[in-house]
Amino acid sequence: MNWIDIDIFERIARSKFRSSFRLNEKDKEYVRQKGMDTIRSHAEDFISKRLAPAFIYNDGKQTPMKGHPVFKAQHACACCCRGCLEKWHGIKSGKALMEEQQKYVVDILMEWIRRQM
Repeated sequence: MNWIDIDIFERIARSKFRSSFRLNEKDKEYVRQKGMDTIRSHAEDFISKRLAPAFIYNDGKQTPMKGHPVFKAQHACACCCRGCLEKWHGIKSGKALMEEQQKYVVDILMEWIRRQM
C-alpha cells in the first residue's frame, strides 16, 4: 500500500459524489463469502476488459453503479472510466493501460474495499 498515492483517498473524501459510495451489508457479505483474493481477481478482470483498452466504445457508461463491490469501488475511487482516471489519477486516455497501471488501479480498488470492510 505504501506506493499508492495516499492523497487519492484524501481527495476522494472531499468529493461529495465519490464519498457517497459505501458497501452495503449485502456487498460485505459477498466479499466475506468470496474472499479478497477472488474479489481481486474480479477487479483485475473488470479493469482489463472495461478500463484498460485505449478506446472504449461506451466510455463513461461502462461501469454499473451497483451489482458488484468492485463497481462501487470504481466509482468511489474515480476508476470507473478513462475520463475519471485521467482527471483524478493523471492516467491519460487514448492509450491502453500498461500492466503496472492496471495493478495500480486494482490496488486502489482493493484498498477502498478493505477500508469499507
